[in-house]
Amino acid sequence: MVFDFSFWLVVATLVSGVIWAADAWYFRPRRVARAGTGALPDEPVVVEYARSFFPIILVVLLIRSFLFEPFRIPSDSMMPTLLDGDFIFVNKYTYGLRLPVVNREIVAMGKPQRGDVVVFRLPSDPSTNYIKRLVGLPGDHVVVRDKRVWVNGEEMPVRLDGMFEPFNSTPLAQIGIEKLGPVEHRVLYIAERPSYDFDDVVPAGHYFFMGDNRDNSRDSRFPEVGFVPAENVVGKAVRIWLNWRLPNAPIWNRIGDAIH
Repeated sequence: MVFDFSFWLVVATLVSGVIWAADAWYFRPRRVARAGTGALPDEPVVVEYARSFFPIILVVLLIRSFLFEPFRIPSDSMMPTLLDGDFIFVNKYTYGLRLPVVNREIVAMGKPQRGDVVVFRLPSDPSTNYIKRLVGLPGDHVVVRDKRVWVNGEEMPVRLDGMFEPFNSTPLAQIGIEKLGPVEHRVLYIAERPSYDFDDVVPAGHYFFMGDNRDNSRDSRFPEVGFVPAENVVGKAVRIWLNWRLPNAPIWNRIGDAIH
């Protein structure tokens, strides 16, 4: 169980709902009976707050748990696709509906596809969310060598496409257009940094993720992240709704951009 914002939303929903229901079914009829034909007694303040906030909290919980959840990008690991300071929406139902807090699937729908940008819970610390691009599916043999990616013996095509100017902690970098299955997306290569190579088979029920900023990303190549269990998947990143990182906030032309 993860004690995150969803956990406290569930607690707030249960507490406010129980208070409201207990008053409506038990305490209020007794207050009315005691009042007789006189004026109705005032509603206790705690009941008034519970009655007012329960529907709002419930709606927020349902939207965050089963439809869309907002996240903030806290690093440069997904540049140039996502920048530090981007606020994004994550689609929670694309990969199936899951109960909040326990993250248990209750309605199976689609499965993550190679090339998707995915938010997942870090296996070593489920309270921490990561966002990376899905490269390896269960059973895939993934090789990373000399900054290129092979999946099941097939090299993923890359064509170079100019330079990306320094941004935050990322220096001048070469832009590559990589194709993962049907998905084309941009990646960055930092010439002054060596390749972090990898060679292994993705276990059943797990995924292999990489950041688009290939030489500045802590991802499944590293043991502290490793292969990610399917139950740790949170959802698919779909759209940027704001960019806010001082002193250059906001970046207006990023607002509303789809995430590819």
